[in-house]
Amino acid sequence: MQALRLNAWKSEAELVEVPEPEPVPGQVVIRIGGAGACHSDLHLMSDFDDGMVPWKPPFTLGHENVGWIHALGHGVEGWDVGTPVAVFGSWGCGRCARCRTGAEAQCEDPAAAPVPGGGGGLGLDGGMAEYMLVPDARHLLRLPEGMAPADAAPLTDAGLTTYHAVGRSRSKLGPRAVVVIIGIGGLGHVGVQIVKATTAARVVAVDTRPEALELARRCGADETLPAGPTTPDEIRRLTGGLGADVVVDCVGTDATLALGAAALRSQGDLTIVGIGGGVLPVSFFSLPSEATVASSVWGTRPELAEVLELGARGLVTTEHHTVPLSAAAQAYRDLRAGLVEGRVVVVP
Repeated sequence: MQALRLNAWKSEAELVEVPEPEPVPGQVVIRIGGAGACHSDLHLMSDFDDGMVPWKPPFTLGHENVGWIHALGHGVEGWDVGTPVAVFGSWGCGRCARCRTGAEAQCEDPAAAPVPGGGGGLGLDGGMAEYMLVPDARHLLRLPEGMAPADAAPLTDAGLTTYHAVGRSRSKLGPRAVVVIIGIGGLGHVGVQIVKATTAARVVAVDTRPEALELARRCGADETLPAGPTTPDEIRRLTGGLGADVVVDCVGTDATLALGAAALRSQGDLTIVGIGGGVLPVSFFSLPSEATVASSVWGTRPELAEVLELGARGLVTTEHHTVPLSAAAQAYRDLRAGLVEGRVVVVP
């Protein structure tokens, strides 16, 4: 079968022929119906090097995966061939306290995981292929009835990651609250919808690109602002001088982190989702009083079930277009060039 593989750090992915996977006891093979192309894959191609993560190439890309059960290994019960499923992408040890609650991205024994700190498309073969091997059926969630795989695939990361990031601040998001989302790309445009669907807060979307701000408006943003030196002042003007209760930074560069910190109110939350490599100096006087700064990584299996339900009800959708597997490498080049609005979903 064909697969888009990252064969070495700091190189482009290549479409190559690989053997079709076969499940051993306990494993499941998925026939891929949609695999999202995520911006974080570009960092794998250009920024990572030996030692930065506890795994290395070669492996097949694609960590946003939806499809149908193709083959079941011996001993797998409760599933049937042909069942539409979403793949929960973070694969931990499955035994520690956090994994048992579905928080496998925070696994306490990563050395016992299939791949430490990763999963399908992140150290092990992912879904940019005709078929994908899933090491344990617990990583599967039944797709809600009527959901198309290409519609659901981005929700497994872009949807789950922003849902988890917003969720850590949900107690602060009442009717008078303001959430600022920085970066209206694959994650940010879903984040706008998640805030609107699950809270009563107002949303201010920030980006440098006019087309991204237009996308934010289509997704329900109450206000849109171009990113620049005066953006924090504009946010304070919109909030009566107080600042934002929550800032979700989907970019994570020096500039966006500084913007988010400057726009935050006292006791506000700045949550970093983007892996742009930025640094935010933190001291007693550099942030509003009692503000918090935290990174947010993926989410939990129960949260993914909730995100898929929001998608099935039409409350959260992804702006995306589909391409065949033969065009997947070009899709990543387009993503790097800033030519993609929303998400690209690869359909083998």
